[in-house]
Amino acid sequence: MTISNDDMAQDTVPHDAASSGITPGGTTGAFRDVLAKDHARRGKPPLHLVDMSAEQRGEAAQRLNLQPFRVKQLANHYFAHYDTDTEHFSDFPADMRSRASSAFFPPLISEVTRQTADEGTTVKTLWELFDGARIESVLMRYPKRTTLCISSQVGCGMGCPFCATGQLGLTRNMSTGEILEQVRIAAKATRDGDIAGGPGRLSNVVFMGMGEPMGNYRSVMAAVRQMSALPPEGFGISARNITVSTVGVVPGINKLAKEGLPVRLAVSLHAPTDALRDELVPMNKRFNTTKVLDAAHAYYLSSKRRVSIEYALMRGINDQAEHARELAKRLNHYGDDWAHVNPIPLNPIEGSRWTASKPEDERQFLDILHRAGIAATLRDTRGSDIDGACGQLAAKHQ
Repeated sequence: MTISNDDMAQDTVPHDAASSGITPGGTTGAFRDVLAKDHARRGKPPLHLVDMSAEQRGEAAQRLNLQPFRVKQLANHYFAHYDTDTEHFSDFPADMRSRASSAFFPPLISEVTRQTADEGTTVKTLWELFDGARIESVLMRYPKRTTLCISSQVGCGMGCPFCATGQLGLTRNMSTGEILEQVRIAAKATRDGDIAGGPGRLSNVVFMGMGEPMGNYRSVMAAVRQMSALPPEGFGISARNITVSTVGVVPGINKLAKEGLPVRLAVSLHAPTDALRDELVPMNKRFNTTKVLDAAHAYYLSSKRRVSIEYALMRGINDQAEHARELAKRLNHYGDDWAHVNPIPLNPIEGSRWTASKPEDERQFLDILHRAGIAATLRDTRGSDIDGACGQLAAKHQ
């Protein structure tokens, strides 16, 4: 997806382009848009309660002859109880339930299939959207937290060759409602004990599923604000437990720094030099490693929150001692303990030349970072025995 500085710094994108995620698909220049084969313009998702402004909610209520406080009741059911089945809303007029459901809770996502791993503590779900498009989310139970990895776009236009989603191309942006429905359903499943470990609470959300969150900035930020607000305005998930990931869309990082929300920023770096990152992350030709790291460090200074540096380890490509030393040098250039590196054992795409590092190379990589004073933790990989990598399940079902 083409993202210009002007687009991100000012809301100058035409509304239709911003909501659809469809771009012309450039064929020249350092970075080319990568669009899915079925990227033809689609209709917009049905308007959901969470997509509406206060004024729009009021207008919808007025059309149904509902008093304003009834909308707050609906919001409370949604955010506090994770419920959209109006037929069971005993505090709501029986003769209005069906019409309220249609107006405020249109179905946005439906389960196609799911896979479980790690003795039932990892659940990956493939969802179908209103237009037949498919996206994924992954719910992961840990001893002290439950984390949901969500998608923000149908496919992805960043074109990273080792990523299954990148091979799908970008179809469209997701609406705020489509994003938040992933969260609501996961929160309900966790509360009801539908994931191994018994009843609990969804505590963390990471935008590390399908798509580039900065490419769908408006909907992502609307979702973040409603995730972190308290009921009946939101789910009450601490903003400090929400992570927004990016391949390094610098204008988006700069804009996020001005939001005043203590969300964690994660940067998918994957290489310490421009020569290598140009190959692994095509967006590097738009915003190189220096620009990305400068913006990430500036985010740390403004938010006072350490930035996560995501680094997928690929055998013989970016996992050798010289890569670790160069990465440590680049991060230490800024002179403070501002970043935490997450080396990630690659969950390879079937038939791909990109494969996971050797365990001894993983250990060496970590050891070099630690000796250089860099905080680093090898990512606890989940779903290695299923289609765990982002986009694998969707690709298999296309």
